[in-house]
Amino acid sequence: MSALNIKKGSTSHSAYDLRSALSEVEESHTLAVIVENEPGVLARVIGLFSGRGYNIDSLTVAEVDHTGHRSRITVVTRGTPAVIDQIEAQLSRMVPVYAVHDLTAEGPSVQRELALVKVQGRGEHRIEALRLAEIFRANVVDSTLESFVFEMTGTPDKIDAFAELMRPLGLAEIARTGVAALSRGI
Repeated sequence: MSALNIKKGSTSHSAYDLRSALSEVEESHTLAVIVENEPGVLARVIGLFSGRGYNIDSLTVAEVDHTGHRSRITVVTRGTPAVIDQIEAQLSRMVPVYAVHDLTAEGPSVQRELALVKVQGRGEHRIEALRLAEIFRANVVDSTLESFVFEMTGTPDKIDAFAELMRPLGLAEIARTGVAALSRGI
C-alpha cells in the first residue's frame, strides 16, 4: 500500500484532508501566570515550554504581591487552539502556580512593551531619525554627536514598525522588555 492510502478505521490523515489543517491555525496568545515567588519557579515554568517544544515569543516576570510572595509571569506564545489549551492545563497543574489567565481568549487587553533603540548616523539621517521619533512619541534618553538612544513604549507592533523605519537610518541596537499585559475593564 502506498503512503497516501488510508486503511479503513485508520486515524492518519490524507494530504487532501484540508478540514483538519484549516482548523489548526496557529494563533498568538498572551498568558498571565500568577506563581509563588520562590527560587526555581521561573525555570520550572519555562521548562514546561521547552520540554514540550512550545516557543515563547515574549516573557516578562516581576513580583506583584510582596506580602503574599507572588509574581506574575506574562508569556506570549503561539499555537493551535488545542496546543494553547494544553499549555494552560499543564501550567494550572504545576504546584507553585496559583492562576493562569489567557488574556487573548478572555477578551480585550492592554499590552505594552518598553524598548531602547540606538540609532547611529549623521546629517540628514539624524534629522529624519528625530522626526520619526517625534511621530512615534519616542523620547531621546541619550545623545552623542554620532548616535541617539530612544526610549519608547507601545504595542509590540508599534515597536516593530519604529525599528523597521530606523533600520535604513542607522539602527545599531535594540533592547526590549517583553510584553506586559492586563485585561481591560473589571
